[in-house]
Amino acid sequence: MKTRRAIIVTLVLNIVLPYLIYTMLIPHTSSIVALSIASVVPLFDSVYSLIKSRKVDAFSSFIFLGLILGVIAVLVGGDERFILLRESYVTGIMGILFLGSLCFARPLIYYFADRFTGHDPNMEQKWNQSPVYRRRFRLMTGVWGVCLLLEAGVKVVLVYSLSVPAFLAISPFFTYGIIALAIWWNIAYVRKIKKQAARNTGVTP
Repeated sequence: MKTRRAIIVTLVLNIVLPYLIYTMLIPHTSSIVALSIASVVPLFDSVYSLIKSRKVDAFSSFIFLGLILGVIAVLVGGDERFILLRESYVTGIMGILFLGSLCFARPLIYYFADRFTGHDPNMEQKWNQSPVYRRRFRLMTGVWGVCLLLEAGVKVVLVYSLSVPAFLAISPFFTYGIIALAIWWNIAYVRKIKKQAARNTGVTP
């Protein structure tokens, strides 16, 4: 129950609320102002987590960074095709961050999972004691990094290969398809881990 509540709170504060704020403001103000105001929610969540646990909340910081990159992309401007790719440039940078985190002590997905489980103290112990546990998080981080870069790369190819109307009609299928595939794989992989743990008494996923 605690884990489920932590997941819901995290998603609402970092994804749902910023999206709703942006959607409500965009008809009445510029994209820059709307994105800037929407980014305040994950920023406050990061600050609150920092004060409470004295640790930087990687998930909220990641969402906040994405919104700030969106503001920068709007400020940069550019031609029509560049504007169509603003979100994918941000997605590509996020993919690079995922893959880059594999070079550090803990990959990004570890910190996301830590947040979603309400900072489960068992995660630290399992990370330190189990090479398999560490490999699983690194694999998930790598898959997400590749998928995000793939989404950005595919849309770059499409925007310079198709007319603008054709791109607007086709590109969402690639975007949502790639992200949905990554989510499906992640869920299936976690279920597989849990089934393996259930078959091996005394082994936790």
